[in-house]
Amino acid sequence: MLTPTMTAAPKPDAAPATPPSPRAAGPATAGSALRESLRRALRHLLLNPMTLAGLIVILLLIAVACFAPWIATHDPLRQDLAATLQAPGAAHWFGTDEYGRDTFSRLVYGARTTLYIVGLVTIVVGPVGLAVGATSGYFGGWVDTLFMRITDIFISFPSLVLALAFVAALGPGLEHAVIAIALTAWPPIARLARAETRTLRKADFVAAVQLQGASPLRILVRHIAPLCLSSVLVRLTMNMAGIILTAAGLGFLGLGAQPPSAEWGAMISAGRRYMMECWWLVAMPGAAIMVVSLAFNLLGDGLRDVFDPRS
Repeated sequence: MLTPTMTAAPKPDAAPATPPSPRAAGPATAGSALRESLRRALRHLLLNPMTLAGLIVILLLIAVACFAPWIATHDPLRQDLAATLQAPGAAHWFGTDEYGRDTFSRLVYGARTTLYIVGLVTIVVGPVGLAVGATSGYFGGWVDTLFMRITDIFISFPSLVLALAFVAALGPGLEHAVIAIALTAWPPIARLARAETRTLRKADFVAAVQLQGASPLRILVRHIAPLCLSSVLVRLTMNMAGIILTAAGLGFLGLGAQPPSAEWGAMISAGRRYMMECWWLVAMPGAAIMVVSLAFNLLGDGLRDVFDPRS
């Protein structure tokens, strides 16, 4: 009787390689994608001549503010009545004012005041506008109605007029000017964050984390707010030009930085009485305000192009 022979299956030479786990590959993939995105953004900023010019001006402004004691040729508060209203020359590059103070040195120290105002207002306006807009857009209903009506009240007034009203109530001073400008600058950020949140709240990933039991606060902080940061950052950068102009307007009216502090708007206000004979008293701080405001606008345009998903 014939018995069938059992043939053993051939043993593979080597076990197949196990694919990498998504948990192990995830951080590397996310990190490489982030690095590639940053490289692409930096390349775009550097290849755009207008954006590059704005970035260079802003970096120079920061450097001048940081190294003001070493860049200034004179003490900005030192008065020399024997050298009043001198024209630009070797001793005083941008001339002197009615008290004999060096205009160039006061411009250099005025950069510190400008960055101080812009920095504080941005730190206050960004989180407040993002929180109000994201909360309003996510919850909707009466929360959205309440927050947006308050926002509409602030937007209905021109920013400089509203800032003047707040400074008049708080009193003149640099800190009060910062508070007044911050109270007028957050509504556009809130409207932008609300629009972004309304497009994200019905997304699939939001529904997935809701099914997992995530609270609304966690969804707003961990998932929606980070996606709104790029648009908010662009808006904040473009708002800095308006912040500088509003601060200069308050200083021109005597409601911002108080004498003898160096501030560009206050310098224009003090020099307008001698504007026809001593043009440098108004031209130099006015040119500084114009160049810095234009630089922030150019940088904001470049950042908008970088973060635009259609680009």
